[in-house]
Amino acid sequence: MAISYDDFTRIDIRVGTVIDAQPYPEARKPSYKLAVDFGAEIGIKRSSAQCTALYRPESLIGRQVAAVVNFPPKQIGKFMSEVLVLGFPGEKGEVVLVGPSHPVPNGGRLF
Repeated sequence: MAISYDDFTRIDIRVGTVIDAQPYPEARKPSYKLAVDFGAEIGIKRSSAQCTALYRPESLIGRQVAAVVNFPPKQIGKFMSEVLVLGFPGEKGEVVLVGPSHPVPNGGRLF
């Protein structure tokens, strides 16, 4: 199904820096609870991310990630996820996070 460019522009994908990453043992699938700083305009948002196969919490701190910031919040168990952190499946289905190859200002919009 093709979408128009206008459809694409309605999805607000921004870059932010992970400032906190904690295990989320209550989740059905192995996950972390993340706090991501998207800069002054958007602020700090929380997300649940199923990226435990390739990343440890301490390795996520300071890492820039891409996320959809204009979806409505979603209840993930007892945790309210405010943004959708983006990733691709690796060869074994493990999540590989999406982020810039060079540092960019937090809050920058994908275009």
